[in-house]
Amino acid sequence: MSPPDWLNLGVSRLSGYKAAKNDQKIESNVPLAQQNKAQAAPENIAPGAESLTGRSTRDRLKATLRQKEEALSPRVLRRTLQELRAIIDPQVSEVEGGLRAKGVALWYAQAASSERRDMWLLMSEQFVADAQKAKAAQAQFAALVGTADEAVAEVRFRRATVSPRRRLLQRFSAFPEGIRFLVDLRADMLPHLKADKRLAALDVEMEYMFSTWFDVGFLDLRRISWDSPASLIEKLIKYEAVHDIKSWSDVKNRLDSDRRCYGFFHPRLPDEPLIFVEVAFTHDIAGCITPLLDESADAEDLNLATTAIFYSISNTQAGLRGVSFGDSLIKRVVETLKDEFPKLKTFVTLSPIPGFRSWLGCSSPDLANALQDSHVLGLPDKSKLKLAVLQQAAHYLGRERLDGKPLDTVARFHLGNGARVERLNWAGDPSSKGLRQSYGLMVNYLYDLKRLDKHRAMLAQGKIPVTRAIEDLYI
Repeated sequence: MSPPDWLNLGVSRLSGYKAAKNDQKIESNVPLAQQNKAQAAPENIAPGAESLTGRSTRDRLKATLRQKEEALSPRVLRRTLQELRAIIDPQVSEVEGGLRAKGVALWYAQAASSERRDMWLLMSEQFVADAQKAKAAQAQFAALVGTADEAVAEVRFRRATVSPRRRLLQRFSAFPEGIRFLVDLRADMLPHLKADKRLAALDVEMEYMFSTWFDVGFLDLRRISWDSPASLIEKLIKYEAVHDIKSWSDVKNRLDSDRRCYGFFHPRLPDEPLIFVEVAFTHDIAGCITPLLDESADAEDLNLATTAIFYSISNTQAGLRGVSFGDSLIKRVVETLKDEFPKLKTFVTLSPIPGFRSWLGCSSPDLANALQDSHVLGLPDKSKLKLAVLQQAAHYLGRERLDGKPLDTVARFHLGNGARVERLNWAGDPSSKGLRQSYGLMVNYLYDLKRLDKHRAMLAQGKIPVTRAIEDLYI
């Protein structure tokens, strides 16, 4: 029986694909990995072989024996490659290709991490554009620039440079849980990129495809409230990345009638927010997170509120790293809030400064050594030590850059969206996490809707937009 026939037989007996929350196990009646694991028995390891480092899948596919630390034997590796190629067989339909991709996804769900890594390597190294065809098409395009045939030559060149890897990813997306599978696969792979550069081609291809599939035009903005399904609220608890949700009463406070929480959802992941933002309403710009998280505090009168505080923004899918939709989320939420509450005039964040403490320890070790968590929050207003820390924080946010962008990751996000550094807040987050990150400092980023484009232009010219109060703190 040929590999495609064997795969189709297995797929026809599948009861369905279902990804579990943590380990990606798939509910199925047929363990497709069983035969491959049996064939990958350790007796095929060559005696005295060196480690895997440096041996490409091209070399392994030609070999007879497996080297130490290689998960799949050459024979099983060749079979796996056949199954991947069968997915994009030009003679099969989209539906059939999707079914074959589903079969491989079932194998992957039961595979060990080292076996999954071998599949990543195959997808990265074995599904590349034909170099000779691409070179010839490029030469033809260059020769025809400026002629009537330039457009046709350009189309041929573009087609020649598209890798079959892209087609493979498209086929994986064809079955209902395929998008979920690919996002989780990339999340699995990301931690290995630094150690194995061979995976870079697959990573870049996936980021490109995800940027298309998860374009904000395809996303739905939905409010998440206490009346939302419990399974969705549980995901907020799981994915909250800024201020940990400690209990159900805590999350109820954040979703109460005087609060708002919005998330972006993809049609293929309808029960999974890709990113969500939590909003509180006040009469002025908040400088401390504690009152906003106080479960016993009185509810705000939404008819009187003038300020919307974005106090937590969390991405939920590691596999979508590099896909940007946070700026669109904030803009959509601002528009939604303005329609619902016309009296709102100010839209501002209350944000952490996650990189400040470590930066200060390197840039000003004497100052860092003089600060002790036990007394830093209680420093008097006129303290020289407190002033020195605020000056350093202003410099860090307003002047420190990496590759031309703000050094601090949260600052990079908000300033890139067109916000400006509005105000520093001493003891803004007195929690242990706040002290570890920034000695308790927090910052407000103001979203002035009339000046977003101006601020982005300033940032592009190398100047970080800040208020006069922040400039006055510069050293």
